Amino acid sequence: MMQSAFSPASLQDLHLAIIMDGNGRWATRQGLPREMGHRAGVQAVHRVVGAAHALGIGTLTLFAFSGDNWNRPVREVEHLLALFEDYLRTQKDSFAAHGIRLSVIGRRDRFPPSLRAAAEAAEAATDGGRAMHLRLALDYSGRDAILLAAQRFHQIPSATREDFSRLLGEVNRDATPAPDVDLLIRSGGEQRLSDFMLWEIAYAELVFIERMWPDFDAADLEAALTEFFSRERRFGCVPEAVPG
Repeated sequence: MMQSAFSPASLQDLHLAIIMDGNGRWATRQGLPREMGHRAGVQAVHRVVGAAHALGIGTLTLFAFSGDNWNRPVREVEHLLALFEDYLRTQKDSFAAHGIRLSVIGRRDRFPPSLRAAAEAAEAATDGGRAMHLRLALDYSGRDAILLAAQRFHQIPSATREDFSRLLGEVNRDATPAPDVDLLIRSGGEQRLSDFMLWEIAYAELVFIERMWPDFDAADLEAALTEFFSRERRFGCVPEAVPG
């Protein structure tokens, strides 16, 4: 059992998002096909989901496939879609048993029918989970989500930010919109957002990690959380004065 240095209360309310970057470069550096990097990346997903669940993290969103990733070579895209389908089909029973509710956010109209069916089956099987909400962002674009929500926004009189967040949840097919992101981690050494949850990360703390995603493990997760809890989050306010 993982020993946590963080209080359960502080993690239950935490929304952690991860841009899982570096699979292809990891494989290339080892002289392997890029597809092998993606397979190794799935093992990292297993490790991190297990570690997040053990720590008691309330919400975990993983950026697995962006709307722009369709521009990759056809063979690589097909391999990725097959990996997603296999992951959803093979993990749903384990998630249900451990109280993990799974949601797939993003577009689905470009998925193969078998992947759409796997996503719907996994969501139905895990709907009762309350220990952790795991969200997989597939065919996801933050800008497209904002655009679609904005097209509906004018229909709401005296609309608020909360209303807009709810609309984002609807266009992303997430029946229960997640809270704003508290901590965003990106592996692989790159330092950019890549069109990921642009509205929801307004006040997120950002942690960029050099380690490629296939090598990412529970120790990396705990290090990022330690960094997060060492920071002062002010949300635009003035820091509290230190008594003199």
